[in-house]
Amino acid sequence: MAVLVVDGAVLSCSFGATPSIFAASPASPAGGTSAGAATIMDFAPFANIRPFGLCSSPSNPQVIAATSAALGVFTPQPCMPATASPWVPGSPAVTIGGLPALDSACTCNCLWAGVVSVISPGQQAAQV
Repeated sequence: MAVLVVDGAVLSCSFGATPSIFAASPASPAGGTSAGAATIMDFAPFANIRPFGLCSSPSNPQVIAATSAALGVFTPQPCMPATASPWVPGSPAVTIGGLPALDSACTCNCLWAGVVSVISPGQQAAQV
């Protein structure tokens, strides 16, 4: 069973160099947790999904430009999350404000081909 994701959860990106701390949108705490529970709509770059250190995606325009400037030597660049769609699949049984809850099994895609996933949901008490 998946676990409800809350503010302060730890995320990773398949092309990011370091983990990142998740920021849930302001909402009432749910499921008996002391932190705000998240929904699948908490996917905004920087507001919800913060940078992952350096990006090594060969699809990232900044990486492409830096690699070209370095005469073909692959050159990772600072991560600028580019998530443009909600987390999937979400919890069909648990909703927060009418939206599916974000659970620890969800992923979110970055425009630069990275897959953002949950390393630690930020709590263990509330399962969805």
